[in-house]
Amino acid sequence: MRFFIDTADLDQIEEAKDLGILDGVTTNPSLMAKSGITGAKNIEDHYKRICELVEGDVSAEVIATDVKGIISEGEYLAGLAPNIVVKVPMIKDGIKAISYFSEKGIKTNCTLVFSPGQAILAAKAGATYISPFIGRVDDINWDGIALIQDLAEIYAVQMFETEILAASIRNAKHIVDAARAGADIATCPLHTILGLFKHPLTDIGLEKFLADHAKANS
Repeated sequence: MRFFIDTADLDQIEEAKDLGILDGVTTNPSLMAKSGITGAKNIEDHYKRICELVEGDVSAEVIATDVKGIISEGEYLAGLAPNIVVKVPMIKDGIKAISYFSEKGIKTNCTLVFSPGQAILAAKAGATYISPFIGRVDDINWDGIALIQDLAEIYAVQMFETEILAASIRNAKHIVDAARAGADIATCPLHTILGLFKHPLTDIGLEKFLADHAKANS
């Protein structure tokens, strides 16, 4: 499973990159605003900086919800850098736009996916990625990880090439469970990735090793 970081913060992207495990970035207007990036030109420049930092795919989200607007915005975003992936909402006009982008060789990430039916439509349209929001599924008392399992099974049976990008990941266990369920990619904040390091027995063991070393060399 590959790791994408869900942020617009350049420092966090650098830190994830320095770990040697970063495969890509997902971001959106809300994350841009959270990082203090506002205004069309500033957002454009910020996308370019992210793409320079990261060799892998960088998802950039459209704002439009009509097919002409999605296509116009998507072509503009795709022109900013070769590793831009156009993030398109799971709506009827979004699927139409994904079909268009697929024919033009523009990579897409179909976002706000919550059901197998939606995932099938996105794959049929030629989406590069789908983003099922597992945390939000959990929030309405359904099972987000079970959704990943269903999508992985369907895609394997139908031999769809679209990759499953597990999103709305809330904790380190979500990452592990998504990997077990068959997600191709997990996208999450840096602190969630760092959560994978944590285990009390690791802390206890390291403390003991250091104490024993100190005694042996005192």
